[in-house]
Amino acid sequence: MSLRQEIEDFLGRKRIAVVGVSTEPASFSRALFKEFVARGYDVIPVNPKAKEIEGRQSFESVCDIDPQPDAVLIMTPAEQTEAVVRDCAGSGVESVWMYRAGGKGAVSPSAVEFCREHGIHVVPGECPYMFFAHCGFPHSWHGWLRTTFTPALRQ
Repeated sequence: MSLRQEIEDFLGRKRIAVVGVSTEPASFSRALFKEFVARGYDVIPVNPKAKEIEGRQSFESVCDIDPQPDAVLIMTPAEQTEAVVRDCAGSGVESVWMYRAGGKGAVSPSAVEFCREHGIHVVPGECPYMFFAHCGFPHSWHGWLRTTFTPALRQ
C-alpha cells in the first residue's frame, strides 16, 4: 500500500484510540482529538494520568479498551511508541498512525518495522489535519504543500 493509501485506510476507520492525548484542554492533541469527534469518529482517549477526557472514559493503555479500536493514533514521544505498537499488536489493532508535525514526533523506526513485520498498516509521520477535507488554514495549505511536493502522498 502506498503512504497515501495507508492514510486513507486509517481515516476510513471509525473507532480510533488516541494514545497520548493531553489532559491539558488547550493542547494540540486535544484539538486534534476534538476534530476527530466533530467529524463523527468514535474516539477513545488513552492517557494513564486521566480517568476522563472530553467527557469520554480514558484508558491506561490500548490493551484495556473493549471493544478494541479499529485504529490507533499515537501522539507519544517516539521513545514510547514501540511499547504502544506492541500493545496494538496484542489487541488486534490493524492500523496505526505515528503523529509527526515537526522533529521525529511519535515516529520510531523500530516501531515502524515492528508494525510492518506484524501486518499492521502504518502511517509513519504526518498530521491527520492535513488530510481532512475542509480543515481550514493553515492545515489545508500545509496539506497541499506536502501532497504536491511529496510523491508518496499524491493520489
